[in-house]
Amino acid sequence: MELRRLGSTTVEVTTLGLGGAGIAGLYDPVPDAEATAAVRRAFDRGIRYFDTAPHYGAGRGERLMGAALPGGCVISTKVGRLLVPLAAGEPPEAGGFADPPPYRREWDWSAEGILRSLNESLERLGADHVDIVYMHDPDRHEEQVYASAYPALAALRDEGVVRAIGAGMNQSAMLTRLVERLDLDVVLCAGRYTLLDRPALEDLLPACERRGTSVVVGGAYNSGLLAGGTTFDYRPAPPEMLARVARLEEICAGHGVPLRAAALRFPLRHPAVASVVVGCRSAAEVDDNADMFELDIPEALWDEL
Repeated sequence: MELRRLGSTTVEVTTLGLGGAGIAGLYDPVPDAEATAAVRRAFDRGIRYFDTAPHYGAGRGERLMGAALPGGCVISTKVGRLLVPLAAGEPPEAGGFADPPPYRREWDWSAEGILRSLNESLERLGADHVDIVYMHDPDRHEEQVYASAYPALAALRDEGVVRAIGAGMNQSAMLTRLVERLDLDVVLCAGRYTLLDRPALEDLLPACERRGTSVVVGGAYNSGLLAGGTTFDYRPAPPEMLARVARLEEICAGHGVPLRAAALRFPLRHPAVASVVVGCRSAAEVDDNADMFELDIPEALWDEL
């Protein structure tokens, strides 16, 4: 697969990456053997960029990915949430994930919290380093990012502990402010630069081009709607969105291209975008996404879309 460099760093990622929420049991349980098979199949198909986070299955995603991955891969994880063991009688906190381990998530954007989070992630991954660290969902913690979280990550980058730093969010407005105010190598923007929803084209992507910051796009299927599902942005899709998807499917069919293939390739047409990460729950889903990603798409289809 094609490699693209992140910002001015030495980190190169494959243009298709594996997102780690699916194997961690997002919405529905995934057996460990099936999750492991998905990660290994992604490696077999040439994927060398793997993204995870403590939030994914309360650490389960990191443990599964770390155990399954061979060497020679770029791994990103995230900071901002610490995993705290449950007290006696305290109910598990699912956070959208099935079969949650006995932990709850606590926000912590202090320098100490950032270091603790990274160290605990390395332990779960069974690794001595990760290449990229994102600040995860700092929507309500912007001032703490400026005051403590970013300086801690920048120091880790300066010391060579991590090779690239950034932020990952489901919105583009705050990511744009972070790119403009901070020295970020990469941002992970989920769901806001897709065939259906493109606010990042107005603010984030131009800012990243100006600053030399790379973009990783998540949520290219808009949580399922562009892949044959009925959810958009993690909620039931409204009728107008269903109608738009039907029209997109009609256009793609006229060119002999599945909508899934167009959805995966679309973000990479922008020069600031380095990779598209997709969550997969099985080896079969990995194969399907890789097959879609490798299809040739005629320029005439993009013009009509």
